[in-house]
Amino acid sequence: MPGTRRENVRQGMKVKVVQKQDQQSGKLTEGVVKDILTNSYTHPHGIKVRLESGIVGRVKEIINI
Repeated sequence: MPGTRRENVRQGMKVKVVQKQDQQSGKLTEGVVKDILTNSYTHPHGIKVRLESGIVGRVKEIINI
């Protein structure tokens, strides 16, 4: 399930995101979605979310549904 479609991302899901400063290296950070920040239906680089830890990044992997 791609993290590029808003309908696939829900609050409470466990995901892996890439933070802005990690885009070049591709380092992923794991966490639970607190808020969905992207308003559009899709985004080619992943839906932007805020994790419960406060980290903001774009969803690259959805770990569980």
